[in-house]
Amino acid sequence: MAIGRRRPDPTPEPGHGAGISIGGNNNAPLQNVVGQNISHVHQVASAHGTTDVDSVRALLVAFREDLDRNATGLQHTEALRAMAGTVDGSLEAPAEGATTLRGIAQALPALVLGTAVQQSGEALAHAIGGLLS
Repeated sequence: MAIGRRRPDPTPEPGHGAGISIGGNNNAPLQNVVGQNISHVHQVASAHGTTDVDSVRALLVAFREDLDRNATGLQHTEALRAMAGTVDGSLEAPAEGATTLRGIAQALPALVLGTAVQQSGEALAHAIGGLLS
């Protein structure tokens, strides 16, 4: 019997840390670190940071639904709806509308910052950027 000796702590399993990681495609409701539910946000993972048109369309649908649900509390509702319409039209020929899409991807995060549609708007902007890369 050894006094003062204890068993060594077990080695933590690789990949199990204290952080939050969501890998791959995830459509389940999430919860952020302060316990608030995050819903109606869809994460799409793609190779090499690129996104396909169908992924952007799916995020556009989610963003429009988010806009409709929260329209009364938004300051720039009509501008956001117009941007969504422009994105929709530009997805028919993304190469020809690249300049327009790039401008929307850059402007959208600032317009949704601090609003109820921030997460879906930023996800859409990120996806548009991935489509153009």
